[in-house]
Amino acid sequence: MQVDRREHDFAEAMRAASRGDVAAYTRFLQNVSDWLRPIIRRELVRSGRSAADAEDIVQDTLLALHLKRNTWDESRPIGPWIRAIARHKLIDALRLPRGRSNDVSIDEFSDALPAEETTYPAIDDRDVERRLHALAPGQRQVIQAIAIDGLSIAESAAKFAMTPVAVRVALHRALKSLSRMAGVS
Repeated sequence: MQVDRREHDFAEAMRAASRGDVAAYTRFLQNVSDWLRPIIRRELVRSGRSAADAEDIVQDTLLALHLKRNTWDESRPIGPWIRAIARHKLIDALRLPRGRSNDVSIDEFSDALPAEETTYPAIDDRDVERRLHALAPGQRQVIQAIAIDGLSIAESAAKFAMTPVAVRVALHRALKSLSRMAGVS
């Protein structure tokens, strides 16, 4: 019964998110990541891999869920949809040779991403500077390194003595904060 309740809650949060409820979407992503993390760790260990790679797979899964959120049929259970995406991300990670990662530029997939006609409010350089300085110092340095200086996730991680996962998390949080400041959801 616990699984049914959790998946029901996931589905309700995703339905609310599709109607524009940002808090529900944030809750959905957090709850799904908390649910997936131990499952992915267990599967990694079962496959003879380090559980330390679980967070990368969870983050890849959350990104895929976000990018594919419009493919979920709201009339169908959400659990199998989430598990299928997570399973594919896990398989992709297990296919990589041990000790190697596969960094792929998002530019290679830009034509596959939906072209949304979104109008953003105009901002000037002072406003950009003000918004950047409103970020936490770690988030600001990651945004500076990646978005302005053009460093990769790996280069930024090395520069700041962080893990690539920590850089991705800081980048995600910084972008989310900047979006909130700009009034874009």
